[in-house]
Amino acid sequence: MVRRLLTTSVRCVRRESTHDWNMNGTHYLISFGGYVDVDKYRYVYFVVLLILYVVIICCNCTIICLIWIHRNLHEPMYIFIAALSLNSIFFSTAFYPKLIVDVLSHRQSVSHAACMLQYLIFYSLAASDFLLLAAMAYDRYVSICKPLHYTSVMSTTNVTIFLVLAWCLPPCHVLVATVISAKEKMCHFMLAGVLCNNSIQKLFCAKPMFLTVWGLFVLTNITIIPVLFILFTYIKIFMLAYRSCGEVRKKATETCLPHLMVLISFSCLCGFDVIIARLESDLSKPVQLIMTLQIVVYNPLFNPIIYGVKMKEIWKHIKRLLLSFGRYTVRQMSLSK
Repeated sequence: MVRRLLTTSVRCVRRESTHDWNMNGTHYLISFGGYVDVDKYRYVYFVVLLILYVVIICCNCTIICLIWIHRNLHEPMYIFIAALSLNSIFFSTAFYPKLIVDVLSHRQSVSHAACMLQYLIFYSLAASDFLLLAAMAYDRYVSICKPLHYTSVMSTTNVTIFLVLAWCLPPCHVLVATVISAKEKMCHFMLAGVLCNNSIQKLFCAKPMFLTVWGLFVLTNITIIPVLFILFTYIKIFMLAYRSCGEVRKKATETCLPHLMVLISFSCLCGFDVIIARLESDLSKPVQLIMTLQIVVYNPLFNPIIYGVKMKEIWKHIKRLLLSFGRYTVRQMSLSK
C-alpha cells in the first residue's frame, strides 16, 4: 500500500514538472483554429493552395531570371524589383508548404519554436518589402528629378548598400520582439488564425509593456517612416512631372504607377494584419480566413504580374518568351504527328 502511494506521488510530480516545463519551455504545440470546415473541404484547400504556390514561384522566378539574363535590365530599378520577387519566393516558401500540410492533417498545429520562426520571417520580409519600395521610390526620384546625378547617386555600391539594409535591418528589429515573445509564458494554445502573426500575443498570460513599446518603435522605424518617405518622393515626382513636358510625364507614369499600385495593395494587406490581430474576436471565422489568405496571396502573386505587365522593358521580354514557347510547342506538336 505504501509502495503504491509512493509510486502514484512520484508520477504526479513528474507530470506536474513536465507540464510546467512545457508551459515555460518551447516544446509544446500551438493549434490553429482559423480554418473553416477543413474536414469537409480538405482537398479543395489542398488544390487551391498548391496551385497558388506553384504559380507564385513560377511568376517570381520568371521575373528574376529575365532581369538576371538580359543586360538592359541590369539597372537599379529592376534589381530592386528582382529583390521584391526574391522576398515573395522566401515568404511563400515559409508559409505555403506548412499550410498545405495543415489542410491534409487531422490536427492543424505548430511547435512553439516553429511558430516563433514564422513570426520572425513574416514581419522581417514584410518590413523588407517596405524598405525596398522606399529604395525604388528614391531611385525614381533621382532618375526623374535629378537625372544628371543619377549615375553617381545610384551607383553599384549604393544599390548594394540599399539591398543589405533592406534585408538586414528588419530581422534585427523583429528578432528582439521574437526573443521576448518566445520567453513569455503562455496560458492559451489555440491561435485564431492559420499562421503565426501578431495574434500570438493573445496567447500570453500577460503581455509585457516593453513588447508594446518595441512594437511601436519597429512599426515607426521600418514601416511608417519608409511609407512617408515614399509618399514624399512621389509627390515631388508628380509635381515636377506636372510642370514638365509630356515625355517626363510619360516616364513618371510608366515607372511610378506600378510602384504605387504595389505600395497601396501592400499597405492594405498590412492593415488587414493589424485588424485581424486587434479585432479577431469580433470577426467571423470565414472573414478572418479570407483576410489572412489575402495577406499570403495578393502580394506574392500580383507583384510579378503588375511589374511584368506595367514595366515596358520587362513586358517586352515576357512577350518574346511567350512567343518562343508558343513556337516551340507548335514545332513539337508538328513533329509528333
